[in-house]
Amino acid sequence: MADNSLVHLLHSHLAWWGLREFTSDEAYFQWQRQTLSPVELATLHRLIEQKRRGAVADEVAFYDTTADPRILPVLYSQQYGYYLAVGPRVADRVGDADSILDVGCGVGILTTFYAKRYPDKIVVGIDRSPASIARAQQQAKALNLMNVQFECLDLDHRVPTRSFDLILATHALLQAEHDPGIPSRSWKTFERAGEGQQQADFERRTGIGGRLDRLCALLSARGRMIVCEKTRQLARRVPFQRALAARGLGLSEQPELIRYSLVEEIADDGPFFLLGVGQSHEVQWNESPEPDEGSLFDCTKQLSEATDPDVPLYENHWPSAERVWEQLQNRHLLKESTRQEPDGRQLHVELGQAEEGVYLYCANTFDQRQLVIVEPARRGMLEVYYLEIVSSMHERKD
Repeated sequence: MADNSLVHLLHSHLAWWGLREFTSDEAYFQWQRQTLSPVELATLHRLIEQKRRGAVADEVAFYDTTADPRILPVLYSQQYGYYLAVGPRVADRVGDADSILDVGCGVGILTTFYAKRYPDKIVVGIDRSPASIARAQQQAKALNLMNVQFECLDLDHRVPTRSFDLILATHALLQAEHDPGIPSRSWKTFERAGEGQQQADFERRTGIGGRLDRLCALLSARGRMIVCEKTRQLARRVPFQRALAARGLGLSEQPELIRYSLVEEIADDGPFFLLGVGQSHEVQWNESPEPDEGSLFDCTKQLSEATDPDVPLYENHWPSAERVWEQLQNRHLLKESTRQEPDGRQLHVELGQAEEGVYLYCANTFDQRQLVIVEPARRGMLEVYYLEIVSSMHERKD
């Protein structure tokens, strides 16, 4: 974590932009309704729905509208927790970089924070929304920042003409949130196939390959990169990490998973990567599931705590459920079903008996696991659950 002084400075900076921090949805939406007219709100909702389609023109139209000085504080206040999570972490790692490129800078909220924090460094922000860049330029002038520049360009088509010691890309490179990533080899493992056609397809359809190629070409000889994208799911994290590693980018520190509040909603984000090029790195890439909140099965404890007839002896919805399932004693399979998709995805469900009790185990190739254990006398409860899952699997096939 960055020191408290950076966090305090960022609070002041966000307040200058007119942003407010909310912990209640009710309070936030009340302020939204008081500030924006019904017509403005209806326009925003329409643009949000269009943006979800993923077309560049729809995305630009949305961000052009949100750069309006009346709309900007209201909409971007929803991201207050994100700014607090990312801004100080980036600012704390600028180090000896003399030139900084902020990719997808938007209206420049964090870009101007970095420029203000480091007046002796050159900061350049780029974005493909013309209205956002115009707003960023106006705000930089109002802050009397002489070391920051903003340019409207689309990284997919054009890049800056100079090199940089530090490139920042946070929520800017892998916006295809609907893309599930690459499935594992089978439902029995979290491992992905080696880099091949699936990796190439992922980089092409998300655009991450070309963007990384262009950014790496902009790094100076001592250049570093800070990247934080929505790749918390292993199926997205692994191909993203492989795309970084394939371009000579290595970890300069242990990646950090980030959690922050979007008003009342908790967002699990990251990892937050600090990367370097062409050097030996002690920190290795990790393609294993992150540690989760699941616990091992303790028969004595589970039996002693079993008081509610509707609650299983044991239930685990985390990746660690796989390890518990593997360690069940004398497993005897009663029923099983596996759905195979044309693209290689699998969903497996099985009902079985073990020394620990009757169990239901579900696993798929996008790293979801579920294990439920009950006493033999309650086997019927799991059989009903099993049939419901199998029925839904058949419906999807049809």
